Amino acid sequence: MTTLSFDDEGVDVVYEGTEFRMSKDLIEEATRKSYYDVTDHEVLRLVEKNPTLGGQARRIGDIIR
Repeated sequence: MTTLSFDDEGVDVVYEGTEFRMSKDLIEEATRKSYYDVTDHEVLRLVEKNPTLGGQARRIGDIIR
């Protein structure tokens, strides 16, 4: 299971027991979108090759505000 924790500067990720940080700039570059318009599902797809997506995608801007 992958855990994502969002804040204004990026995302803390726990993937297969490994913890790392994805910066806001990295996410914007990878998605070619404003950080706040990227969804949690899009970030999960950056981390996992074939993630199990549950529920409706939520914009980062909605998650952290």
